[in-house]
Amino acid sequence: MKSKLLTVDTLNPNIKNVEYAVRGPIVQLASKLEKELEQGVKKPFENVVKANIGDCHAVGQKPITFIRQVIAACMYPDLIEQGIFPKDINERAKQILNGTKMSLGCYSESQGIEFVRKSVASYIEKRDGYPADMNTIFLTNGASTSVKLILQCFISPKDVTGVMIPIPQYPLYSATISEFGMQQIGYYLNEAENWKLDLAELKRSIDEAKQHCKPKVLCVINPGNPTGQVLPYNNIREIIEFCMEENLFLLADEVYQDNTYGSEQFHSFKKVLRDMGPKGDGFEMASFHSVSKGYMGECGLRGGYVEVIGLADDVLLELKKLQSAQLCSNTVGQIVVDCITNPPKPGDESYDLYKKEKADVLDSLKTRGKMVYEILNSIEGVSCNEVMGAMYAFPRIVLPKKAIEKAESIGEKPDFFYCKSLLLEAGLCVVPGSGFGQQEGTFHFRMTILPPVEQIKSFLERFKAFHLKFVETYS
Repeated sequence: MKSKLLTVDTLNPNIKNVEYAVRGPIVQLASKLEKELEQGVKKPFENVVKANIGDCHAVGQKPITFIRQVIAACMYPDLIEQGIFPKDINERAKQILNGTKMSLGCYSESQGIEFVRKSVASYIEKRDGYPADMNTIFLTNGASTSVKLILQCFISPKDVTGVMIPIPQYPLYSATISEFGMQQIGYYLNEAENWKLDLAELKRSIDEAKQHCKPKVLCVINPGNPTGQVLPYNNIREIIEFCMEENLFLLADEVYQDNTYGSEQFHSFKKVLRDMGPKGDGFEMASFHSVSKGYMGECGLRGGYVEVIGLADDVLLELKKLQSAQLCSNTVGQIVVDCITNPPKPGDESYDLYKKEKADVLDSLKTRGKMVYEILNSIEGVSCNEVMGAMYAFPRIVLPKKAIEKAESIGEKPDFFYCKSLLLEAGLCVVPGSGFGQQEGTFHFRMTILPPVEQIKSFLERFKAFHLKFVETYS
């Protein structure tokens, strides 16, 4: 028999370097435990609570009615004539169908449906108070695809491209950097000051990196994932100025821009850049948004966009060519982008319900974020910064020396060992901090604030009992 051409040894080594902790071995173990519980296998817990990923609908959040009615009417146009939906839903669906060759089953323009890109441009203008051009907006299968589209442009045969990412970070970035054969340049967020981004740390990070790669890109996640911070206006300006000084392309991951719960409001990087006047002319950056987060949580429909700013005209043409090789992003996701950037207006029949459902989701997330923050900080050996935005808490845990030694003796990272024990003993699924990056000698885990209030309360009670027992066992 002929030997295999593709083996682990012959596989692209960049692929083998890819890691994605959010769906890593602990999550796979959680799924296995769920199946065993369904089969009647006895466990120390009645159910598994998955707080590992920002999948809103998977933990009970109901879809926004407006979005689903628009999709339903577009997917099955016969419903429009049956009088099932409000008048404005039917009118929106007709407009969408007129702009998509009367079927969402058709390919769209590679860059995205034109009227959707117009909606996005109008949304950005209203948000920031500055013009946006639909020709510099690309509709993609979620923000993840947008990020990869832009980073792909920096792959270079001449030198090793360095990409600066926050630590802790969302593993999409480290995974993509590995896949593309680039160099990860980690800069640490300041946990002691609510995960603030310090310029001195940026400078330290880039100066060290220049010894072994060519830094070209700086990524910022705001509001933060997994850390839940919201960057203040002046900090954003400082970051832009740093990029100007170091000649860096800025990636602004702003997919949680609707999710802010504290006193600090969201400011887009583009708005701050434009506020700088002529000083910002020619600055190169990309800003990302997604329908997976916010109040809509439509993770499975895969819709998102990227707005590119300051690109040379010939580079923009090459980017459009690159996107055309994908033919187009899925049209249902594009329609959801249209729904969130051009929602019902006062006076529309759908407006009151839409407004209520949106407010209910965001108010509930704010309540859950506060609850998680307060209860975690009441547990000895656990500390957590305020959940100012996004959908996550990233608490720090103090592990006994014997627990660290036990983990090392079986070849596991201490926080992985802790999180695996949390799952096996309490049925709680979270992601170890090492999957996102953390300061040497510190241990964390990421949990979502998405489960319903009562489930969050139960989660925190079970977590507290486990943590106190774990510390006692290894003290």
